[in-house]
Amino acid sequence: MASEVKGIENLISARKSLKISLEKSKTIGIALQKAGPRLDEINQRLPSLVGAVRPIRAPKEALDAVGGHINRAVVPAGAVLKVFDAIHGLEKSLLSDPGSDLPGYLSVLKRLEEALRFLGDNCGMAIQWLEDIVEYLEDNSVADTRYLSNLKMSLKSLRELQKDGGCDRHDGGLLDAALDKLEGEFRRLLTENSVPLPMSSLPSLGEQACIAPSPLPVSVTQKLQAIIGRSTANNRLEKCISIYVEVRSSNVRASLQALDLDYLEISVSEFNDVQSIEGYIAQWGKHLEFAVKHLFEAEYNLCIDVFERIGLDVWMGCFAKIAAQAGILAFLQFGKTVTESKKDPIKLLKLLDIFSSLNKLRLDFNRLFGGTTCIEIQILTRDLIKRVIDGVYEIFWELLLQVELQRQNPPPPDGSVPKLVSFITDYCNRLLGDDYKPILTQVLVIHQSWKQEKFQEKLLNDAVLNIIKAVEVNLETWLKAFDDKMLSYLFMMNNHWHLYRHLKGTKLGDLLGEAKIKEHERYKEYYAAIYLKESWGKLPSLLSREGLILFSGGRATARDLVKKRLKAFNGAFDEMYKKQSNWVVSDKDLRGKTCQLIVQAVVPVYRSYMQNYGPLVEQDASSSKYAKYTAQSLEKMLTSLFLPKPGRYGSFKLRPSSNGKFSNVVPDQYRSSPTATT
Repeated sequence: MASEVKGIENLISARKSLKISLEKSKTIGIALQKAGPRLDEINQRLPSLVGAVRPIRAPKEALDAVGGHINRAVVPAGAVLKVFDAIHGLEKSLLSDPGSDLPGYLSVLKRLEEALRFLGDNCGMAIQWLEDIVEYLEDNSVADTRYLSNLKMSLKSLRELQKDGGCDRHDGGLLDAALDKLEGEFRRLLTENSVPLPMSSLPSLGEQACIAPSPLPVSVTQKLQAIIGRSTANNRLEKCISIYVEVRSSNVRASLQALDLDYLEISVSEFNDVQSIEGYIAQWGKHLEFAVKHLFEAEYNLCIDVFERIGLDVWMGCFAKIAAQAGILAFLQFGKTVTESKKDPIKLLKLLDIFSSLNKLRLDFNRLFGGTTCIEIQILTRDLIKRVIDGVYEIFWELLLQVELQRQNPPPPDGSVPKLVSFITDYCNRLLGDDYKPILTQVLVIHQSWKQEKFQEKLLNDAVLNIIKAVEVNLETWLKAFDDKMLSYLFMMNNHWHLYRHLKGTKLGDLLGEAKIKEHERYKEYYAAIYLKESWGKLPSLLSREGLILFSGGRATARDLVKKRLKAFNGAFDEMYKKQSNWVVSDKDLRGKTCQLIVQAVVPVYRSYMQNYGPLVEQDASSSKYAKYTAQSLEKMLTSLFLPKPGRYGSFKLRPSSNGKFSNVVPDQYRSSPTATT
């Protein structure tokens, strides 16, 4: 029993011991569970603790030197940071309106530029010092490697940004925003002070144009110069130039709009010949002179005022763009269009007008558009002048051939002055006149010089004389072409009188000489006399008095003779009047004189005849057949002869043929001269 009791006690003791052990294990498990996160936290903090402890483990010399290295790196970096702070302090001022205080705005902008320059100059040094201290810390194991790795990455980014020129852009775009506002102010100043030139304040376009003063106030010009200075310093000059060209060229165009320059856009296909735009060519010269002396001269001077400090190439390039965009190229293109139109003698005069206008402005063109920046204008101008000179030369020297070519055409059927004759006399007089001869001579001299030949005025005079001689040969040829001799005489009377009247007292007449002029007068008298003798002069002989002496018992015989002779007269008169009523005497004075000579040759004889013998037939029942006209009615009919007919005025045109030469004139050229007076 005792042994059993002892065994039970041992079991109880063992159970108690096991229970205590289980409770201890449970407590230890709970403690271990709580210790796990703390160990993780310690494990995470351990590297930083190691790094913090490392300087203590670093050599004493490295620890002593690290302070100096850090100071040398931190001082420039701190200065850079202060500049960044200063830049942010300028933001409010630079984002305001520069127009309220432009000098103050420019001053603040200049401070920003200086700050950015400081950053540009010192960023590299600050980065270098920081790189040095990182390298020192790394070499001497003074700092944590991960910390140093992050520093290296940051410094690498800064270095790359510096290489790309980005350090001076660390203003957050403030400089660009400020410059944008400044350029807006530049545009506002230009726009508000650019006013089209008032047409009412200008002299007549026909007068000598005066040079316009600078169109901008001095104070405005000074502000523009100040803005340009800041834009140039920040490589934004081209933007200012673009704004300036846009505003000023628009202003010039607005000034020119009042002149109604739509004709400058006419193309070659829009007109048939130069005559259709002849009036525009005269306007063109006046408008071009106005544009050059009033507008482009002013713009030229203003470009100098505004951009002179920047340099010659800048202000000349700016002016060149304004001139091109404002319309000078359109003027030159119009002149080129005229040179490309169909060949016409009138075109020669118009080409001379164009040359005269350009020559008058030659010095202005050389001064305003002589720079390398105006090369396009120079090329177009030289091309236009060459086209004009070549055109004048070709038309002038072709004119003789064209006159000769007209010889194969028939003369005018009404005996009037052919358009060719009236045109050539007037044309040559104009060529030899004070307005055109000096210009024509100059053009021909230039053209001859291009061929390395010397021009002599005798060549011009001889060419004109040959043209007139060709006209005279044409007249002799046409004289033979008439089937009706009377009409041929009237034709020659008309033309010699026309030549006499249009040569006497003229430059062309002076060239031909007085003897030649009087020769035309004599020919006119000769043909007038032979015409009258061979036509109307024959009518009085039909009213013969032979056999009409009245004796007693001879009244019936006399009446029959009178009837017979009046019938013959009436028939001849009617036939001649009907035929010649379609003939024309172009000159009013010659027409009146010719009609008067016819009246004097016919009417007095008829009046006397009817007074003496009219009673023999007037009482006859058929008297109206014989006493058909009164002296008054005859005179009225005869004085109404030779009047020009409406719608018969043709034109003399020399048109280019397929081979590039002039072809013959149009069929209706030989009509009465439009200068004929009625």
